Amino acid sequence: MNIYLVEFLGSLFTTYFVLLSNNNWFVSGVSLAFAMLLGGYFSVTAAYNPAIAMVFYAKGKIHKNELIPFIAAEFLGALAAFFAYNV
Repeated sequence: MNIYLVEFLGSLFTTYFVLLSNNNWFVSGVSLAFAMLLGGYFSVTAAYNPAIAMVFYAKGKIHKNELIPFIAAEFLGALAAFFAYNV
């Protein structure tokens, strides 16, 4: 269950900082790199993106029964960041 929490928090963190920075490429890249460095220890992929999670599934790093929870955690993290930004 930790890997899904890491995916949720990483997606929340990166999406929130992208929204705060007004799509500044430098802040977006640094926040993603920071989230990947922190989450890479706990998660196999630290993808934070459904498209990248699907690539890891195609490579065999994510099992079939883990793909949907990965994508759901990433989507919910981004959605939580969106709601936190708009509050």
